[in-house]
Amino acid sequence: MKVVVTGASGLVGSALVPALESAGHEVIRLVRRDPRNNRERKWNPMGEPDPSLVEGIDAVVHLAAETIKGWWTQSKKDRILESRVRGTEMIAKSIAAAVNQPKVFISASGIGYYGHRKDEILTEESSSGTGFLATLAKDWERATRPAQQAGVRTVLLRISLVLSQRGGALAAMLPSFRMGMGGKVASGKQYWPWITLEDMVRVILLALDNENLSGPVNVCAPQQTTNKEFTRALGQVLRRPTIFPLPSVVVTLVLGEMGQEALLTSTRAEPAKLKAAGFSYKYPEIAGALAAVLK
Repeated sequence: MKVVVTGASGLVGSALVPALESAGHEVIRLVRRDPRNNRERKWNPMGEPDPSLVEGIDAVVHLAAETIKGWWTQSKKDRILESRVRGTEMIAKSIAAAVNQPKVFISASGIGYYGHRKDEILTEESSSGTGFLATLAKDWERATRPAQQAGVRTVLLRISLVLSQRGGALAAMLPSFRMGMGGKVASGKQYWPWITLEDMVRVILLALDNENLSGPVNVCAPQQTTNKEFTRALGQVLRRPTIFPLPSVVVTLVLGEMGQEALLTSTRAEPAKLKAAGFSYKYPEIAGALAAVLK
């Protein structure tokens, strides 16, 4: 299979590309700089649709997006939104305009789609929530419509916290936890959906091959884990105490709106579609997942 990947240098993309190549697929990276070889194509995510980017391609995996980390000024939020919506729309319109269209379009989205829902169990059929991340995810997914309307199977990956030492939220948490300065965030009752980087990549491989998988997919482990349970497991794996809680007022003061939505929101997501598709998790529970990631 010939697969185009955007965001190939990111946390998920840098793990996905070698996995695709090991499986015998030909990978073409879309890059913003000048291409260095015939396995790269230059693209402008803010530019006009370009069918040549995907002409004759079997599949497109779209992961490129501005990071949500940092203080959410209005200009930062605008960049986050534009990178996802305009970049996704550009790819979707390019797919729709191609003569020989890809068979599948896999586009990143976020588990933030559901907003703050306390202990409500959320499947792909659940309604969207409120807040910046929920609005962002809705607009992000809506931007794929040109490809869907052209009849291309489209998979929307509602990605949760991806566990890896190489980047993401876990990597940011590790220094304080390794010093024994970690603890639960606020009450610790909020649900934190998660998935290991390895299983994240395996979900994308499944989405490429499983023709019955389409629409939104909750990309998270089957074990629904609260922040308190996550904190306890991380402390046990690191053999460090976790007795220093992070009050919600500190989260708000230090991280602002980003901290409120990323750390204090409770999303009890259920991977209903992955279960129905028979996906077999390598790491279905948090203690084993953290032990494997941090070995």
